[in-house]
Amino acid sequence: MESLKGTAQKAVEDAAGEALNGAGITTDGTLPASFPADVPLVEGTTRGGGAGPDGTGWVAQIAVSGADQFAVAQQQLEAAGYTASGVDADADSGFGTFTGATYRVVLTVSTDGDGQVLATYVVTPV
Repeated sequence: MESLKGTAQKAVEDAAGEALNGAGITTDGTLPASFPADVPLVEGTTRGGGAGPDGTGWVAQIAVSGADQFAVAQQQLEAAGYTASGVDADADSGFGTFTGATYRVVLTVSTDGDGQVLATYVVTPV
């Protein structure tokens, strides 16, 4: 559903911009050393990430096998104690916010312009 994908992408871009406070997202296959270890990430190939100044937020992008990995990521976050809200998913994409004791995670899974399915995590302190 194109409208869900567009809405989710806009929400991620806004959240990432706020979390990173102007810092960029790398595509070098690594996550920032400061990325919170207690935020579980779905299995896949790390594409890159970013970190805002002074722990204001982090972004992780993981290339995954398909949009169905949103449900897997949701289960991982909920098992780690995060509470889901605003979850919406279809066969092509998924979006949701997950709040834990320490961090809030905005998660999207969608296909980029090159046809690669990406899970994007935007993490900010609660």
